[in-house]
Amino acid sequence: MQLLKLKETVDFMRLRKVAMIFSILMMLAAIASLSINKLNFGLDFTGGTLIEVGFEEAASLDAIREIMDNNGFEGAVVQHYGSSKDVVIRLATQEDIKAEMLGNQVLTVLKQGTGQELNMRRIEFVGSSVGDELTEQGGLAMLTALICILVYVAFRFEWRFALGSVFALFHDVLLTLGLFSVLGLEFDLTVLAAILAVIGYSLNDTIVVSDRIRENFRKVREGGPAEIINISLTQTLSRTFITSITTLLVLFALFFQGGALIHGFATALLFGVFIGTYSSIYVASSIALVLGISREDLIPEVVEKEGEDQEMMMP
Repeated sequence: MQLLKLKETVDFMRLRKVAMIFSILMMLAAIASLSINKLNFGLDFTGGTLIEVGFEEAASLDAIREIMDNNGFEGAVVQHYGSSKDVVIRLATQEDIKAEMLGNQVLTVLKQGTGQELNMRRIEFVGSSVGDELTEQGGLAMLTALICILVYVAFRFEWRFALGSVFALFHDVLLTLGLFSVLGLEFDLTVLAAILAVIGYSLNDTIVVSDRIRENFRKVREGGPAEIINISLTQTLSRTFITSITTLLVLFALFFQGGALIHGFATALLFGVFIGTYSSIYVASSIALVLGISREDLIPEVVEKEGEDQEMMMP
């Protein structure tokens, strides 16, 4: 029966070397992009004033930037927000000017420069000290999550699984950050929340796979570690597939219909679900295999009580 299972099993580990090379190359590309392009931090982290303006007609971003520069607002970040008629302008922190007063000045300048009637949609202001504090606390939140996961998996399963799980989570976070760096997408608190959700989603998949691997190491008496891992991945594949599909259906709805406010959140989660499913199959399991996981590591030791053998021999 076990041999029949082995023949019907998908040989995931046959491609583990290719997958690891691919993952390493993607991680190096993400690190390079983060070093060169860095992240496009949103107002939550950088501090400053954000102004959303609605135009009557499609707005030219280059023309708006030129108007802002010519009127003393150098360095303004100008972007479309949802449609070509909606524009978001982000200005550096100006402590001596209130947000409402600054918004009125910008609105007056744009009306004169474009000749259009404009609508002020919203104004947000975040101080630089608050932005620095959020940056520090956000980084500490991710670091704390990874450390707690490392400790939990090491106690719950085995240290090789713990290292594989944490590396897979680091892989997922790094590639998601790299995506935002390459595309220049705004990184704000909602995206940080999405990355923490990705960590939870990926960990859930990894725990399910690790639990099945441990169970099969104890049940299946034939086959090496690679074959046992393949059996476990195949058995959990339908569960992983169903979970991913149902999650993606919701995320696609958020991405296309949720509006610009949660666009970054939905983007991070969409990419995170794909990369998290991949890492739970290839990254975490492959690292455990490379580190030499074996049957002896997962079968609990039987401790004999003193005098137990004598009691069994007594009539």
